[in-house]
Amino acid sequence: MNQTYTSNPQLELAYSFLTNTGKNLFLTGKAGTGKTTFLKNLRDKTFKRMVVVAPTGVAAINAGGVTIHSFFQLPFGPQVPTHYLTDAPKQSAGMFRFSREKLNIIRSLDLLVIDEISMVRADMLDAIDGVLRRFRNKKLPFGGVQVLMIGDLQQLAPVVKDSDWEILRPYYAGPFFFQSKVLQLHPADTIELKHIYRQSDDRFINVLNEIRENRISQQTIDILNSRHIKGFNQSEGYITLCSHNRQADSINNQKLQAIPSSPIKFEAEVEGDFPEFAYPNDSKLILKTGAQVMFIKNDLSPEKLYYNGKIGRIQSIDDDTVFVECEGEDDLIAVEPVEWQNYKYSLNPKTNEIEESIVGKYRQIPLKTAWAITIHKSQGLTFERAIIDANAAFAHGQVYVALSRCKTLEGMVLSSPIELQSIISSQDVNSFIAASSKNQPNAEKLHQYKLEYERELVKDLFGFETLWRRMIYLEKHIRENESVIFGTMLGVLQKLLESFKPTIKDVATKFDAQLHSLFAQGKVVADNPLLNERITKASRYFHSHLEQLVPPLINNASADTDNAAIGKIIKEQISRIEEEYTIRINCLKACFEEFTIESYLNARSISSIEKAKKPKRQRDKVESSASKNPELYSRLRQWRDDTADELDLPVYMVIQTKTMAALSDVMPQSIKELSKIKGLGKVKINRWGKDILNIIRDYCIDNNINIQELELANERTKGEEKSPNYIAQTIELFKKDLSIQEIAIKRGRSISTIEEHLVKGVEFGEIEAEKLVDSSKINRIKMWYMENNRSQLSQVKYALGDEYSYFEIKVALAAMKWEG
Repeated sequence: MNQTYTSNPQLELAYSFLTNTGKNLFLTGKAGTGKTTFLKNLRDKTFKRMVVVAPTGVAAINAGGVTIHSFFQLPFGPQVPTHYLTDAPKQSAGMFRFSREKLNIIRSLDLLVIDEISMVRADMLDAIDGVLRRFRNKKLPFGGVQVLMIGDLQQLAPVVKDSDWEILRPYYAGPFFFQSKVLQLHPADTIELKHIYRQSDDRFINVLNEIRENRISQQTIDILNSRHIKGFNQSEGYITLCSHNRQADSINNQKLQAIPSSPIKFEAEVEGDFPEFAYPNDSKLILKTGAQVMFIKNDLSPEKLYYNGKIGRIQSIDDDTVFVECEGEDDLIAVEPVEWQNYKYSLNPKTNEIEESIVGKYRQIPLKTAWAITIHKSQGLTFERAIIDANAAFAHGQVYVALSRCKTLEGMVLSSPIELQSIISSQDVNSFIAASSKNQPNAEKLHQYKLEYERELVKDLFGFETLWRRMIYLEKHIRENESVIFGTMLGVLQKLLESFKPTIKDVATKFDAQLHSLFAQGKVVADNPLLNERITKASRYFHSHLEQLVPPLINNASADTDNAAIGKIIKEQISRIEEEYTIRINCLKACFEEFTIESYLNARSISSIEKAKKPKRQRDKVESSASKNPELYSRLRQWRDDTADELDLPVYMVIQTKTMAALSDVMPQSIKELSKIKGLGKVKINRWGKDILNIIRDYCIDNNINIQELELANERTKGEEKSPNYIAQTIELFKKDLSIQEIAIKRGRSISTIEEHLVKGVEFGEIEAEKLVDSSKINRIKMWYMENNRSQLSQVKYALGDEYSYFEIKVALAAMKWEG
């Protein structure tokens, strides 16, 4: 089967629907209408970031996706729709502990495909809705992710245990996916595929349609029962379709044992992660020469010698090769082990695209004994000849599935006459199909949906309310706790808000009215040059102003506090502001030249990906208004944070923020003066007083501040000549092959100060960088810096990891300055 979208109007409509709208879609159709092929083509063609899930392991393997339970980490029992219940208990904090990569996939997802939707229970679909709302947009169905549901409701129904239904009964009218809360409140559009590729016999197609649509006539019953051949013995090429596993297993075992040849066992090869429940064939496959077998995989070679469901007989077996003879074909088919693959979704670290990565492989002969198969396992297969025991069907859709596996009426034999009561049908399903078939989208509706979708995306493009609310909340939180927060953040934030309202927020409100008027013309952006021009100009305007206003808050403003709870809220809010700012700025940039759905979705998705969290404590200098001497304050803060790390103590147990501010302002020069600083008791002075005085002394010397008295832990060596050219002294000692530690001891300075002197030496060209840091590290730092054009030490350090120290990075950057 090799249909294309242009050869089938429903397939073309479905593809356009998914590409150009954000609406949810139920894609259905009779057996053999090409739903599986459509999914394959969609995966190859769509620009949307897509994930495919299915209700069972085998269905997921066949669809090239993953199971619903594994992707969304859902339990297998019934799921009470708590997010739709006002009095429901809150979900456990331990639920939905997704990895960062899984969260990034969910947050950047455009399209979720659920295959074999007929087997998905209502509560399972609501559980998917709940997870997506939790990590996306809680106000939108499925969190704003577009959902494509593929399946045939006249085929196999969801399995619901009686005990499970007792739990779910109070919440649902029935178990089918369309009875979920999310689809009851937000119905999906339906497109039904009409063209049947499996059958070409009009009489047989009409018979199947009557069964499918629950309007079977006596004439149709008579046509079917004409295929009841009393006393028919299963001959070669026929497979029996049973309703129960035990019946199929019994037939296959009896037939296989009756063959006199010796059994041959084929052991499957399993590599990596491939769960047993998803095995597509027996891991220990028993075959014999003369056995009737069925291929369970399509031949991917150019010859296309076999397909899933093709029947043949084993002519001989030679080592790992099984030679199969098929009726009407002169040549034997040499069958060797083939590979099935188990996929996992991951993010490409370079492109940030969602990729299907292979995590497991299963190799086995793609054959199984085929005198009988269950109706359930036959779904999706096509048979030239089949014997059907329809009266044993016990569930909705089973008779239809069994009959529709056959290519022709003549290739089907009934083991017993069909009775009307054996054709079990669900009134709920029939009602849903009747209602949805009357309101299928057409070209006019598709245009309206595309117009609405573009309007929604453009509204989101220029939507700055979330950013505004987050900044307002942060400003309110800091003001309410101003007495225990030190730093520049409040002032920076207030200045930002004063400018943001007139230049961003108010302008966006007025511009939205213009957009509304332009969209009211009924033309999509591509057909409306004026609309596209206004969008591109506005994108440049807002991008320019955002880039000027917001970064000082994110990158430079400081807010120090000893209250861990307050500090946590500030960090969280800054992180959320940065996240929203990143999304806004990248989406706007993507629309500088023109607005397209593809470019906008791509920018929004990639911007939604959360990077690894920064280290809790930054080691680079942070300017702060907590002190009149912010550089000294920063040095004290770095020493305080390092000491707290080393001793595994909260930072406030070393020195409180307000104490550091006082030290920076007063700059005490002796133990006696230290004791006058509030917050420094005898214990802390005895433990850390000399360290603090050393830091203050180094700062004073480095900045040529006149010092009257210094009491130091390590007194300067007697007779050492005082010289203002302290950097030159350090460089001279280094050239005499003294180590950094030796220079620090000799000069009575801290190691960090000596390192700063040596960095200056590299910058002035007095010291070769390679004498301080390995050349390979220097080259790696230089390369990263040139590729990313970032100068903040924290950004470089975070990107390169713990293998690189701040000193090594500073040396490399100093070398770059010297090199111009």
